[in-house]
Amino acid sequence: MEVEAQTSAAAAAAGDELRSLLSATLSPDKAAVDAATEGLSRIAAASDPRFPISLLAVAAADGDQGTKVAAATYLKNYTRRNIDWGLSSPELYKEFRDRLAQALLQVEPFLLRVLIEVFRQVIEKDFVKENLWPELVPQLKQVIHSSNIISPGQHPEWNTINALRVLQSVVRPFQYFLNPKVAKEPVPPQLEQIASEILVPLQVTFHHIADKVLLSRDETNLEYEQLLLITSKCMYFTVRSYMPSRVKQILPSFCKDMFRILESLDFNSQYEDGATTRLKTAKRCLIILCTLVTRHRKHADDQMAHIVNSATRISSQSIHLHKLDPLSDRIISLSFDVISRVLETGPGWRLVSPHFSSLLDSAIFPALALNGKDITEWEDDTDEYMRKNLPCELDDISGWAEDLFTARKSAINLLGVIALSKGPPVVSAASKRKKGDKSKGKGERSSIGELLVIPFLSKFPIPPQGEDVSSKAVQNYFGVLMAFGGLQDFLTEKKDLTNTIIRNRILPLYSLDPCSPYLISAANWIIGQLALCLPEAMSTNIYHSLMKALTMEDFDELSCYPVRASASGAITELIENGYAPPDWLVLLQVVMKRISVEDENESTLLFQLLGTIIESGQEKVMPHIPEIVSNIANTIMKLLPPVPDPWPQAVERGFAALVSMAQAWESSAPDENKDIEMRVWQSGQFAMAQTFSHVLQKAWLLPVEQMGLSVCSSLPPLSCVNDASILLEFIMRSITSMEETASMKVFELVAIWADIIACWDSWEEMEDQGIFNTIKEAVNFHQNFDSNGFFLKILPSRSENSSQSSVISWLSSFITRAIEAYPSATWRACSCMHTLLHTPNFSHGAEDTRMTLAVSFAQAAFSRFKSVSDSPSGIWKPLILVISSCYICYPDAIEQVLRKYDSNGYAIWASALAQISSSSFNPGLSSESEIKLAVLTLATVIEHLLALSMGGTKLLHDCCVSLMESCIHLKEVQEDGDDGDGAEDLDDDDDDEEEEDTDEDDEDYNQDSDDDDVREETEEEFLQRYAAAAGGESIEIVEDGDIDDETQDIELGSLDEMDVQQVVLSMMKIRPDLIRAQTFPDGLMERMAETFPEYEQLFHVHRQA
Repeated sequence: MEVEAQTSAAAAAAGDELRSLLSATLSPDKAAVDAATEGLSRIAAASDPRFPISLLAVAAADGDQGTKVAAATYLKNYTRRNIDWGLSSPELYKEFRDRLAQALLQVEPFLLRVLIEVFRQVIEKDFVKENLWPELVPQLKQVIHSSNIISPGQHPEWNTINALRVLQSVVRPFQYFLNPKVAKEPVPPQLEQIASEILVPLQVTFHHIADKVLLSRDETNLEYEQLLLITSKCMYFTVRSYMPSRVKQILPSFCKDMFRILESLDFNSQYEDGATTRLKTAKRCLIILCTLVTRHRKHADDQMAHIVNSATRISSQSIHLHKLDPLSDRIISLSFDVISRVLETGPGWRLVSPHFSSLLDSAIFPALALNGKDITEWEDDTDEYMRKNLPCELDDISGWAEDLFTARKSAINLLGVIALSKGPPVVSAASKRKKGDKSKGKGERSSIGELLVIPFLSKFPIPPQGEDVSSKAVQNYFGVLMAFGGLQDFLTEKKDLTNTIIRNRILPLYSLDPCSPYLISAANWIIGQLALCLPEAMSTNIYHSLMKALTMEDFDELSCYPVRASASGAITELIENGYAPPDWLVLLQVVMKRISVEDENESTLLFQLLGTIIESGQEKVMPHIPEIVSNIANTIMKLLPPVPDPWPQAVERGFAALVSMAQAWESSAPDENKDIEMRVWQSGQFAMAQTFSHVLQKAWLLPVEQMGLSVCSSLPPLSCVNDASILLEFIMRSITSMEETASMKVFELVAIWADIIACWDSWEEMEDQGIFNTIKEAVNFHQNFDSNGFFLKILPSRSENSSQSSVISWLSSFITRAIEAYPSATWRACSCMHTLLHTPNFSHGAEDTRMTLAVSFAQAAFSRFKSVSDSPSGIWKPLILVISSCYICYPDAIEQVLRKYDSNGYAIWASALAQISSSSFNPGLSSESEIKLAVLTLATVIEHLLALSMGGTKLLHDCCVSLMESCIHLKEVQEDGDDGDGAEDLDDDDDDEEEEDTDEDDEDYNQDSDDDDVREETEEEFLQRYAAAAGGESIEIVEDGDIDDETQDIELGSLDEMDVQQVVLSMMKIRPDLIRAQTFPDGLMERMAETFPEYEQLFHVHRQA
């Protein structure tokens, strides 16, 4: 008894301490908060298995709200970091799990939101993945049935809303396929059990509560509304991917209740706060209907007509959009999406076509027309106006489009789908067939765009000159322009109609005086949307109209930024689609004049346009690049924040523009024999390098110098690292003397750049490539200009987490982490490893640094290799060759590294080296440097294996065979050179001809099948395509990595000067028994003798053996 009392007292004391520490984390005193946080970390680090239970006890017990939330939050973070903490004590983990589930049924809403996240982690692991909680569903069923709303009086402590929140967390993981690579994945048994035991009975409750809510004229019952909302969410998660068998049975009843809920909506009246939950339920119902139409057609066919009627009724409420809140707007948006999805199904046209006219007149067009909310949004937030009304993501008009979110975007999408729909057959007198013609009676099927949409839009004329934005004519014509923007797919097929619309309905707007900015911005947007099918004859008129819009100044109190921004985007689209402005210089001057520090958003868009001009203009704009670079640099330096805060988007786009100009300038380098042109080009290159240096100094060096020593521990922001790296590469490549190095502060820039990338962890393929190239250029710069060994000196780091290091070590840190990032990063990192290992001048007493690099490279490469070693793949090659490079330099140290990682590590690596060097491996070694490194390493490995008395092993045999094959391959590569280029050109010509033939065949096929109905994709086909796509994601990533840089000319340094043939020949002469003891594949020794006459005697020795 005394022992139990002492234990109980100790537990109470521990609980009091925990409660006190959690309470202290809420203190306004920073010192107290830090001390409490340290105390909690100490308790957590003690690995007490009861710690999570203690946190839960504090959260669920009586006490002040702040402490309870602190306990719940700490528990959430603790379990997230220590997901396997329960493995050490399964009994305590089960106790914690049960207590957590019990607490969730009773806690207040503010705690439920936090603790439910802890519960999701448990559900994901125990119930979904491992299916180790068989009692969960029966217990949850009992709790829901006995809870306070469903069965009042039985268990008042069990809160129905809380219980349904728990159910929502249980079904939430099943909204996605658990095994997406399986084409016809069966419904998981856990979900079938939930549907059978909980969802089916819950449908009765849902219907009963819906009756109460919809028939009651009293004030809103929030608990009932929440029950409907949460149940709808549970149903959505259940059917989003799967369709449990018992859900099929209750689907008709559930759909009827959803239709009743949707019918109860009235957007003409203002909703009170309590009724917002009803809107959320309606939104969820519409999302479920979208899912049923998209994923479960055969189970929803009986409801399709009701779905159309319900969605059509809601869409007609778009006349009230000007006064609706975002949630109501989203509901109308979803109603349009439902109709779009139905139109993409087999019976869709038959069900929706009777509503086409009313939809267009009463739903779609009112959503497109300009309203007071748009005008207010233009005045208050132009970016938000453009996001909603000039969308750039409408490139793919489809019934399956997702994430449109606003009623206007969804209406535009639906209009596009309707326009592309085929109408009934139309037989004209001119097309009547002769008697007996089998095609008689089969008229052409015109699209609804021709029959209905275009005639409807033609009813609205261009507004008279001087009309105010409040006039109905302007507002309606804005809707017409929005509609044209959604008809891009339809108009692409109707060239004459497109010409007419541009000539008669778009271009005249630019001649109005004054121009309506609302209409002009929309017109610009349409031109951008239709850039692919614009009439070439009108291109010049279109371009001049856009230039007029690009230079439109603000009115007295109205910003014309959306006009200029949409014009910038449209001009970009024109140029990218092949249009060449009549005067590139004038366009450049206009863009440069508009780029300013007053409006960062506008500068951001213009920088993007400028990049397009540089890339497309080429020789037309090339002479002006140095001056443009100087002007942009001045703007960027004004926009740079004075302290190392994240850079604004305008600065990031400005850096991207500088990069495009740097790359364009380098690609324009004249031939070396053109002295005058070369001197002009070099002068421009030097001027640009100086400008880039000033920008990087302002971005990286000056902030710290200006702020003094207090921020020396802070690195500049990790913004534009890839673009800045490319500019630094340009600077280093431009340097021709030590004086230029000093004036441009290249060493200082390289040092802080290396420090920055050593901390890089935002891996993204398109964002990292410039860094790898700059690393190689930095090593080249070190060779040419670093006579004092600056790259190897120990320098202070500005990173808070790094100690002193050298430039070489910082670069090493980046590439050893990059090797794990993604496949193409592995290739690039390995290439850089060869460069860092063999190129730098390590004569400054820094040979230890080189060994450290070799060891770290080998560790990183072998670790990555082990992670992909299950089956041979292309990614093996760079990894194995990097280890080979390290091994050639320091055999003993690297062998130790390999054996430390894996006791059989050396043999694993040597065997893999033999594999990638063999003629059967694909992709095999291809460049001379790769093969040379493999031969040298194989020879060294063979010597080592013989020294270890491993003469009769399979490993030695494989190495010998690969050595012979590699020697032959190396000789062939050295002799072939570039002899195959001509043949490749001929092959390319054949491919081109074949491609042209294929294109013609495709065109003929398309013409023949234009009038055929498009066969609808079946559910089984959808699932197979889905599984193939899911399975292809990981495969595609690996393949991309295999293809990228497949042929590498790796840097070998002094190893490249070795006579490889002599090395191998000497080894064979010294060890004649080596050849005699091996059984080589048929013909291999004959090929060796033919390739190397010096080996003839050795061949005879082998044949005699």
